Amino acid sequence: MPSYKAPLRDMQFILFEVLKVQDSGNAMASYAEAAPDVVTAILEEAGRFCENVLQPINRSGDEEGCHFEQGTVTTPKGFKEAYNRYVEGGWTGLACDPQFGGQGLTSPVNFAVEEMICSANLSFGLFPGLTHGAYNALRVHATDTLKQTYLPKMVSGQWSGTMCLTEPQCGTDLGLIKTRAEPAGDGSFKIHGTKIFISAGDHDLTENIIHLVLARLPDAPSGVRGISLFVCPKFLPNPDGTAGKRNALACGALEKKMGIKASPTCVMNFDGAQAWLVGTPHKGLAAMFTMMNAARLMVGIQGLGVAEAAYQGAVTYAKSRMQMRAATGAKFPDQPADPIIVHPDIRRLLMKMKVMTEGCRALALWIGHEFDIAASHSDPDRREAADDLVALMTPIVKSMLTDHGFSAANDGMQVFGGHGYIRENGMEQLARDARITQIYEGTNGIQALDLVGRKLPMGTGRLARRFFHPVAADLERMAGVPGMMDFIMPMAKAFGRLQQATLWLGKAGTANPDDAGAAATDYLRMFGLVAIGHMWCRMAETALASKSDSFYGAKLECARFYMAKIIPETGSLLSSITAGSASLMALGEEAF
Repeated sequence: MPSYKAPLRDMQFILFEVLKVQDSGNAMASYAEAAPDVVTAILEEAGRFCENVLQPINRSGDEEGCHFEQGTVTTPKGFKEAYNRYVEGGWTGLACDPQFGGQGLTSPVNFAVEEMICSANLSFGLFPGLTHGAYNALRVHATDTLKQTYLPKMVSGQWSGTMCLTEPQCGTDLGLIKTRAEPAGDGSFKIHGTKIFISAGDHDLTENIIHLVLARLPDAPSGVRGISLFVCPKFLPNPDGTAGKRNALACGALEKKMGIKASPTCVMNFDGAQAWLVGTPHKGLAAMFTMMNAARLMVGIQGLGVAEAAYQGAVTYAKSRMQMRAATGAKFPDQPADPIIVHPDIRRLLMKMKVMTEGCRALALWIGHEFDIAASHSDPDRREAADDLVALMTPIVKSMLTDHGFSAANDGMQVFGGHGYIRENGMEQLARDARITQIYEGTNGIQALDLVGRKLPMGTGRLARRFFHPVAADLERMAGVPGMMDFIMPMAKAFGRLQQATLWLGKAGTANPDDAGAAATDYLRMFGLVAIGHMWCRMAETALASKSDSFYGAKLECARFYMAKIIPETGSLLSSITAGSASLMALGEEAF
C-alpha cells in the first residue's frame, strides 16, 4: 500500500538556507511575517493534512472516478469531506490577497504546499489549483465590481474556478476559437459555444463554479487579436452575494481518460449563458495568459509532486525487496538474499530520481521567490529583472518538472519490477496521473518553441541575460570557495555548451526557422539541466558551509552524482542541437 511523508527538511533547507527567503522582508511586505518558525509550522500542518487526509483517498478516488448522471457531476467518496476540511483549514487563501480574505503568504510557501498536495493526491489538487489561477486572472484584470463579487468567495473556497479555452477544433491555436459572446444590452453578454477538456468544469465540492471563458465579440477581428475574456458563473450571484439561479451552461459529458480520474474533465456547453467582460475587448488572450503562466508553473509543481511520491515508493520497496546478492559479496549474510538497493542499477534509478527531484524542487522554489520579487519588490529595477527571469524560466520549469515527474514514475515502476505494474502498489497510477502534466497548459513541445521562438529573442536577448549573467558571476565567485571545484568544473563546461547552443540558435535559427524548431526540445532540456546544475552548485556551497551532519553530507554526494552522471548529457544535446533540421525534414511525407 503506497504511503507518503512530506519532505519538510529539504523544503526548509532550500527556503531558509539556500534562498534565504527570510531576508526579503525589508523589500517585500509579504515576507515580513514569513519567519522560518511560522513557515515551518505551516508546512508541517500541510504535511499532516496531505499525509492523513489526501493520500488515503488517492487510490480509491482513482478506482471510483467521478460520476455523471442526469447532467450532474459528483466526485468520488471522501473528496467532498476532504475539501471541506481543506477549506476549514484556510488552505484555499494561503497565497491570496488579504483584502479578499487571503493570508497573503509567499509563493515559495504556496509552491511547497502545492507540491505536497500533488504528491498525496494529484486529482484533488486540481480543484483548488484551478481556482487560484482564475483568482489571479480576475485579481489582475477584472473591474472592482467583479472582484468584489467573485474573489472573496473564491478565496474562502466557497466557490471554485476554471479556465475554458480549448474547443473541438482548436487547442494550441486559440485563433480558431468559435465560441461567441453577444451583448445582452445590460452590460452583460450571452455566451454560445462548446469547450472541451475543462478540468473541474462541474462537480459537487463547491456551491458555485466560476468559469473564465474565451470567446469572440460580434465585431472581433480574426485570429488571436479578436479574443475576449469573460467571467461566467454556474449560478448567477444574488445581490447579497449568494449563489442564485442556474446559468445557461452545463456539463455535456465527462472524458474517459488515462489518469487523474478523480478530477472531472468536462465538455462544457454554453447556451446563452450570462457573462461579464474581463479586461478590454479583444484583449482576452493577454488576460488569460496571466492565469496560464501561473498555471504552467503550477503544472510543473504537479510533476514535482508525482516525482517525490514515486521516489518515496521506490525507496521503500528497494529497501525491503530481497533478491540475489550484491556483486561485491553478501551484505545481509543472515538473510537468504540482499535487498535490491545494494545493486548498482537500482541505485542508478534511485539516485536519478532523488537528485533530479531535489534539484527540480530547488529550481521551482527559486522561481517562486523571483515571482514574488517581480510582483512586489520595492526596487523597480529588481522587479523588472525578476519578471524577465520568471518569463524566461516558466516554460523550462513547466517542461523539466513534468518530464521528470513522468520519468520518475516510470523509473519507480522499474524498481518495483512486475509489482510496479500492479495497481495495489500505486506506481502505475503515478505514471498515468503524471502523463497529462506534459500535455495540458501547453504541451512541452510548445513550451520549447515558446522558449526558443519568443523568450530568447525578446528584448534582443534581455531575458536570457537575466539568467546568463548571474550564473556566470556565481561560477566565478564559487571557484574561489574551498571544496567547490568538484561542482564548478562540470557546471562550467555545461554552461559553456549552453552559451554555444544559444549563439548557434541565434544565427542558424534566424537563417532557417526549421533549425530552431528542430532544436527547441533539446535546447530546453539543456537549459533546464544547466539551471538545475546551478541550483545544485548553490546547494553544495550551502552544505559545505554548514555544520557537518548526514543531511548535508548527502547533499554533497547528490551534487557530485548530478555533476558526474546527469549534467554531461548537455554534450550530446549540443551535438543534436547543432546538427540542424536537414535529417529531420528530409523524409518525404509519403514515406511516413
